[in-house]
Amino acid sequence: MSKESAVVLLDFWASPFCMRVKIAMAEKGVEHEHREEDLFGGKSDLLLKSNPVYQKVPVLLHGGKPVCESTIIVSYIDETWPSPPLLPPCPYGQAQARFWADFIDKKVFDAGCNIWRSKGEEQEAAKKDFIEILKQLEGALGEDDFFGGDSFGFVDVILIGLASWFYAYEKLGGFKVEDQCPKFSAWMKKCMQRESVAKVLPDPEKIYEFVTMMKKMHGIE
Repeated sequence: MSKESAVVLLDFWASPFCMRVKIAMAEKGVEHEHREEDLFGGKSDLLLKSNPVYQKVPVLLHGGKPVCESTIIVSYIDETWPSPPLLPPCPYGQAQARFWADFIDKKVFDAGCNIWRSKGEEQEAAKKDFIEILKQLEGALGEDDFFGGDSFGFVDVILIGLASWFYAYEKLGGFKVEDQCPKFSAWMKKCMQRESVAKVLPDPEKIYEFVTMMKKMHGIE
């Protein structure tokens, strides 16, 4: 791979936002170099130089040029390696996909984190909010297999990485997504049958252990 076309991902194994990028690249068959960042012991100079504004992963380096923020990176991957496409062919379909990607970015991860960061009545409220968001997404999914209709696409890529943390939310919050949102749960299982997803998403127990560690770091018992 020439220096001009070299693809490098600055990554952290538990980041659902990094998982999006890895799934998108797997869907496209994009070869890349993977560099794991130590987000707690000291971020690399390359990360600080490549993303000086937010200083966080993921960062995609393509020919030495950095692209930051996971949804923007997935869009960049889709445009740079157009086959197979992740976004629908028509402008309206693309606009709808971007609307739901934006909804997911603004809602899902923060709502899930509110579950493990809280307890008692506050946690009950956080669970209710989280389930309500999933029900809105379930409504958008409708009777389709994927958010892209019959085919796995842009919104699926944006969302399934975040779903890797759902087991931790369930275990710490004492609930089951499948009981509340069966269609959404079925969508998750369909996504996990894809090689691009199955080989990227880590063991849910390891994410649970990571979230438990984060609870202790934040003094939440």
